[in-house]
Amino acid sequence: MPTVLITGAGSGLGRGLCLALRQKGYGIVAADLNPHAACETVSLMGSAADVSAHGLDVTSERDVHKFFMGIAHKRIDVLINNAGIQHVAKLEEFPQEKWDAVLNVAVKGTCLMTRAALPQMRKNGFGRIINIGSIHSLVASAYKTAYVTAKHALVGFAKVVALETADADITINTICPSYIRTPLVEAQIKEQARSHQISEEEVIEKIMLRPMPKHAFITADEVAATVDFLVSDMARNITAQTIALDGGWTAQ
Repeated sequence: MPTVLITGAGSGLGRGLCLALRQKGYGIVAADLNPHAACETVSLMGSAADVSAHGLDVTSERDVHKFFMGIAHKRIDVLINNAGIQHVAKLEEFPQEKWDAVLNVAVKGTCLMTRAALPQMRKNGFGRIINIGSIHSLVASAYKTAYVTAKHALVGFAKVVALETADADITINTICPSYIRTPLVEAQIKEQARSHQISEEEVIEKIMLRPMPKHAFITADEVAATVDFLVSDMARNITAQTIALDGGWTAQ
């Protein structure tokens, strides 16, 4: 089975993807800014030669270079650019350092990781790059200028990289789920309740689930199943695509 490198693997969707893909037989390289969290994720999968945990700052070119040098003995077949952070506030009240941080993790981090992974993928004659976008790669919500900007940028980034890798069996796509009940979303519930001046229950019902005709949170297993298909040979001509797991949100 292929080996998949997942950033932001220490919690939330990243951890969920590690566990779900491991169950399918994938080798896992779990990377996170917090190395202890990455180790916790790996401990949930059990020790094995094809499972490892690493500390990694995806916004640091030096750190990314050092990381890839350290795993040069591993064949990385799949890169999942999952690392991301969130901050909710009106633009006039949005701290610039927070705005920069959101863009750096999601956009610069994706660029650095993809650029570093591509040479080996080309050498191996195979590669799958999957960006974890969001419903906010396709639509917008108030108080999320940085996040919406970053997630929209991933779509454009994937289109260009797809053109540049069309001469090889390498694809790049962006999976765009609506809300997944992760620690990141739990924090958003509190922040949005404060920004909108409504209760947390109203945030869940009116802001998160109401736009989805199916009125259900997306699960990490659903995202992992989409990843599994995109890795397969049957998906070799699916590239530069945005794949929405949104319960019908964008049909309206």
